[in-house]
Parts: sequence; structure tokens; C-alpha cells
Amino acid sequence: MNATDRTPADLLRSALAADPGRPLVTFYDDATGERVELSVATFANWVAKTANLLQGELSAEPGDRLALLLPAHWQTAVWLLACSSTGVTAVVGGDPAEADLVVSGPDTLDAASACSGERVALALRPLGGRFPQPPAGFLDYAVEVPGQGDQFAPFAPVDASDDALVIGDTTLTGAEIVERALADARGLGLGPGDRMLSGLSYGTWDGLSAGLYAPLAGGASVVLCRNLDRLGAEQLEKRVESERVTVRRES
Repeated sequence: MNATDRTPADLLRSALAADPGRPLVTFYDDATGERVELSVATFANWVAKTANLLQGELSAEPGDRLALLLPAHWQTAVWLLACSSTGVTAVVGGDPAEADLVVSGPDTLDAASACSGERVALALRPLGGRFPQPPAGFLDYAVEVPGQGDQFAPFAPVDASDDALVIGDTTLTGAEIVERALADARGLGLGPGDRMLSGLSYGTWDGLSAGLYAPLAGGASVVLCRNLDRLGAEQLEKRVESERVTVRRES
């Protein structure tokens, strides 16, 4: 990171400038066998496209609250950074009825329908695939995002002192996310070249930090594992070795 990085989006920009080709997020779903690896450049491209979707197509503005009903997944990480890029407050597991817009996985569509604003659905299929049948009342993210621009510029500068993330009873500004992420990175011993394996849920700060923010702040990368409990001990150790994991949080 740079001394001027005040928001998670700033951290991503610094990572992109430093080494765009290095891995940033490696995702496994041990229920489906999926593995996806995203370099800093590829991840940043997804973030730019998603931020353009938010700002342009969905007319989201700084201060709007987005109920994020998604599991620990690489596309969830993209949405968190897209919210940071646009000044939208990501409310993890938030009440859709109280949100300005909602982003939902396939298992929470009924709850997400309570949102009176824009609704986006993610199929969470391998390779970012679309729904076989688009859910009524929702935009299919996989259909909408590919045509968005590869570069993003906010209509108004994002203020690092504004609310950026709500997780449980805790509300954090962009600056506070960065501060916490840096402290966690130091506590975990994360630095450039490190690989952090996380099997934690994104439903807590610890999970969000281990699975995204701390590796990003520390110049490291994350091996994000969904349904990790389906792996046996021997399989897990093989993954740790093959992915060159240096730090791990499994539960």
C-alpha cells in the first residue's frame, strides 16, 4: 500500500500499480470443485465493470445502502471493492427492505425481493456463469456486467470518512477498514509474497479481513475457500502445499 491509501479502493489501485500480474484471489468451492484464480489486473477489471454497473445502470450514489446477501466468494469480494469505489455502503447480510438496492445469491432471492430498489442476482456458477432462467424481478449480474466499461471514474470523489461497510452491529468508514486491515495484516504477519488461506465466512469482520482486506492491505494474496469443511485433512494439506500457503485461518 501507499501512505495516501485511505479506502479499500485505494489499496486496490496501489496493488494494480505495483504488480498487476500477480495473483490476488484464488477461489475454491469444495462443493462443486470450482477453482478460479484472479490476478490483480483481472480482479480490478471486474471491480471496474461492477462499479460502472452500480453507478451507471443502477444509479447508485454515495451513501446509498446495498444489502449484500452473498457468501464468501470471489464475486462477493468484487462487489465489496465496487461499493468502496462508488461510495456505496455495503451492508453484509443486511435487511433488503431497509436497503436502497440488494445483491443476492441464488439461495436468498425470496428475502431479497423485499427490496423496493434495484435488485441484482448472482448465480454463483463456475466461471461467473448466468442463471439458466433469469429470476423474475432481478437483473442477472452475469448478463449485465460484461458490457460495462473496463475503466471506472466516480462521478464524485469518495470520502474516506463516510460509512463504507456495515457488518453486524459495527459500521466502518473506508479509512477505518484500511486501518483495521493493516493492523490485521501486521498481526498475521502478512507481507508481499504471502498467501493467506481462509475458510471463514464473510459474515464477520474476521472473515472479511482474512478473506480479502488484510491480504490486500499487506500486499499478499488470498486463497478463499468455500465449503472447506468438505475437505479431509490430507486434501487440505495438499492444497496448502500446492497453493504455497504461508498463513491460514480455517475456523
